[in-house]
Amino acid sequence: MKEIQVKVCLGTSGKAAGGEDILRLFREHASAVMADVSVERRCHTRKVGCRGFCSKDVLVDVMMDGMKTTYQAVKPDMVPRIVEEHLVGGQPVTEWMVGPDYEAFHQKQYKIVLGPCGQIDPEDIDDYIRMNGYRAARKAITSLSPDEVIDRVQRSGLRGRGGSGYLTGQKWAICRNEPVECKFVICNVGEVNRALAEGNPHSIIEGVLIAGYAVGASRGYIYIRERYHLAVSRLEQAIDQARQKGFFGRNIFGSGYNFDLRFRFGTEAFICGEETALMESIEGKRAMPRLRPPFPAREGLWGNPTVINNAETFSNIPLIIGMGPEWFASIGTEASKGTKVFTLSGKVRNNGLVEIPMGMPLREIVYGIGGGIAGDKEMKAVQVGGPSGGIIPHSMIDMGLDYESLYKMGTIVGSGGMIVFDEDDCMVSVTRFFLEFLHRESCGKCTPCRIGTKRMLEILTRITEGRGTMEDLDKLDQLSTLMKASSLCGLGRTAPNPFITSMSHFRSEYLAHIHKKKCPAGVCKALIEFSIVEGLCKGCGVCKKVCPAEAISGEKKLPHWIDTTVCVKCGACFARCKFKAIRKN
Repeated sequence: MKEIQVKVCLGTSGKAAGGEDILRLFREHASAVMADVSVERRCHTRKVGCRGFCSKDVLVDVMMDGMKTTYQAVKPDMVPRIVEEHLVGGQPVTEWMVGPDYEAFHQKQYKIVLGPCGQIDPEDIDDYIRMNGYRAARKAITSLSPDEVIDRVQRSGLRGRGGSGYLTGQKWAICRNEPVECKFVICNVGEVNRALAEGNPHSIIEGVLIAGYAVGASRGYIYIRERYHLAVSRLEQAIDQARQKGFFGRNIFGSGYNFDLRFRFGTEAFICGEETALMESIEGKRAMPRLRPPFPAREGLWGNPTVINNAETFSNIPLIIGMGPEWFASIGTEASKGTKVFTLSGKVRNNGLVEIPMGMPLREIVYGIGGGIAGDKEMKAVQVGGPSGGIIPHSMIDMGLDYESLYKMGTIVGSGGMIVFDEDDCMVSVTRFFLEFLHRESCGKCTPCRIGTKRMLEILTRITEGRGTMEDLDKLDQLSTLMKASSLCGLGRTAPNPFITSMSHFRSEYLAHIHKKKCPAGVCKALIEFSIVEGLCKGCGVCKKVCPAEAISGEKKLPHWIDTTVCVKCGACFARCKFKAIRKN
């Protein structure tokens, strides 16, 4: 009997696009139709996690006769035809198959952490076990000493994937060597790790289990935002299934080692990404950072030695133990080993979740995986590292993406955010946007961050409104230096990064806002004015219809005009005029 496999993407994006209905319909139609055909075929339909290219959801793979066919943007009314023509007739429906952009998106990625996502059922532990799941944990706990496990992690060169990139094995060794009996392991599941938790939750908890054994902890915590409903559900289910198999609890693998995992739900505060603030949250206190040292590996949760890493870091651990540290160290660069997961977004054609070898040039990411800039416009910059990351100009697009290169640029890898900007973006306005977020998310505990982000935001606001002076740039420089030197935690120390890097590479835009009172990109509302060119206006009336402020007047087939005292500068008329009669001054 020939077996056909149908895999339906049911990550958050897939569910939002109607993936559950698609899964149900495939099961119903395949069962009904294939029962009547003479050729014996068995169709196995199952859910899988996110593939990363969420704009193409619902994605469906059909595995048949050794060939894989992927369909994109699958809707309910497409299912009967796919079943009848492909599953029964053996002929793929070519017009619904993914195109070259899907292939380009995946071709240059190196998916070792995200690899099982889209391949296994995240709610079926046996699927994970069939891919050698928990074999690394068994090997570590029954065949290796804790010191040998840590040695392998150290030799792999793995660095933390959620912050400054501290060497994971070194952190574990510090915790291991603390002469304290009670120790903890904490896994932080942030936004970038959400798809990983939804698509391959067992890899995360297996990594936590190995870490617990290595440092001598008997309890671990999964720290996650409660609103990540699907990730929470699948992690809870994964832990329950693993506990039923004897992989968690008492006497794991008959070794005498005891370890268990619990959940702690975090707030929506950005500051909870900082490890000491995260621990305060777990302890039931307001999430505010602690003074360091002592560092958590020596004195962490409830005063006990604690290892904190994010979900992506832990997901690498089973691979390092199973495949060997030399294998992992062969990927990436000399000082930045392995791969890194990034969220590729912004003005790039192919948005999504990507995993790349460390050191890959930005050009290959933006123009290879990302497919270039949407609308065939010119790329201006890439912001890497989340809100407190730095802005890299187009002139440096051939730089490799690794910890050292980004540090020299004045930015960080962070949790893996990557936003692409094009010629229509104003870098002064972009910088202001990030400072507004960072000011809002500052916990307020230390003065340099609490007041510094507020003052930087006020000054940047003045500049975008045409009220800035050269003295303001000096003040921004002074504030940046002060905050980096004296802020209590990483949020305050990295908050100036967007300004420092944008000022370094886009100084001319700041000067245009200050001296000419103009926004070169035409973004800052206070510095632009819309007008209609009489000789180009055909009097079609489209601009008049889309104007929310009723600022446009004129008779049909006659030139129109804009009342600038009423205009709210939304740009709707500019975007809709097909005759290019609207001028942005």
